[in-house]
Amino acid sequence: MLSKKEQRLRRARQTRIRIANQGVARLTVNRTNLHIYASVISGDGGKVIATASTAEAEVRQSLGGSGKGGNVAAAQVIGKRVAEKAKAAGIEKVAFDRAGYAYHGRVKALADSAREAGLQF
Repeated sequence: MLSKKEQRLRRARQTRIRIANQGVARLTVNRTNLHIYASVISGDGGKVIATASTAEAEVRQSLGGSGKGGNVAAAQVIGKRVAEKAKAAGIEKVAFDRAGYAYHGRVKALADSAREAGLQF
């Protein structure tokens, strides 16, 4: 019997294999109860190009202190922020890697706000 985390990682592995075959940069998401993290990783060398998370000091301040990083509003802020950083680094097109999480709630909010900020996926 696989644990919940092992099931999620199994789903993520299949997605990552498909994205690697495309050879494009990927926007990957990780979420915890308190925070949400997003990274843009290059398709050729696997280098991190841009990151954003609710654990960053200035993001935490804009969200109003601590403990507010685990909601949809915070995910929208992070989606916009990571898209701006990726565009500044010259990345326009990415593949969305939801890391085995359901495309729902915070993961969907992050993806939608990244699209609105100009990332294509």
